[in-house]
Amino acid sequence: MTETVNIILAGPRGKMGKEALELISRTDHFNLVGCIDRKNNGYLVKDIDGLPNIESPIYTDADEAFERLNADVLIDLTNPEVGFHHTKTAMLHQVRPIVGTSGFSEEQLDTLKRLSEEQRTGIVIAPNFAIGAVLMMRFSQMAAKYFPNVEIIERHHDQKLDAPSGTAVKTAQLIKETREAQQQGHLDEKETIKGARGAEFDGFRIHSVRLPGYIAEQEVVFGQPGQTLKITHNSTDRYSFMSGVQFAVERVMQMDEYVYGLENLME
Repeated sequence: MTETVNIILAGPRGKMGKEALELISRTDHFNLVGCIDRKNNGYLVKDIDGLPNIESPIYTDADEAFERLNADVLIDLTNPEVGFHHTKTAMLHQVRPIVGTSGFSEEQLDTLKRLSEEQRTGIVIAPNFAIGAVLMMRFSQMAAKYFPNVEIIERHHDQKLDAPSGTAVKTAQLIKETREAQQQGHLDEKETIKGARGAEFDGFRIHSVRLPGYIAEQEVVFGQPGQTLKITHNSTDRYSFMSGVQFAVERVMQMDEYVYGLENLME
């Protein structure tokens, strides 16, 4: 029999948060003990319009939530500013965080890694929870060894706050590990409109598109004389992220270390 996992969810009213509530509701061994929200303190989840009929309390203060609730895992689907505070607070209470918030700085990531080591508490930070997106990143890393000329084009909805996306940054970091470093493009190339060529990372470019109609899409384009290779992943529904969230929750219960990127949990 699978052991029950007691979960605190931060960000229940967001689009991803609502999907996570549905995931918890339909997973027999997941139990929602409470939520962290920027408002609705003292209400139950079922009291909020549009949320499932779950009798779990809502807190606006993360410290109070972790002190009052007996939780194993925090799922944070908020934003970098409050998500960092939630994650730190969780680890100080030895609650294992699953973080789907992108945009943390390197300094913040280093802090969370150090806290994980000090508290011996597992943590998974994933720029993208879609299994297909993780495979796209891995395939891109493999291709970069043979196709070092590459550009990344990521497309998201126009309410996304960070650019480039966490997925694009993670993909670029993975590519850097296998790609032979080189500066791409003509030596005398000049942008007639600043930013036209996108952001530069290790000699190649990352482009961010923000438009209504997208959820999350990324295309990694490789070029060699006489041929191109495109590796693309497209999430058409936020449901696509939930299999990765469930996978991460189940794995983090067996961990006491810091992991950045879902691919590091996949065999």
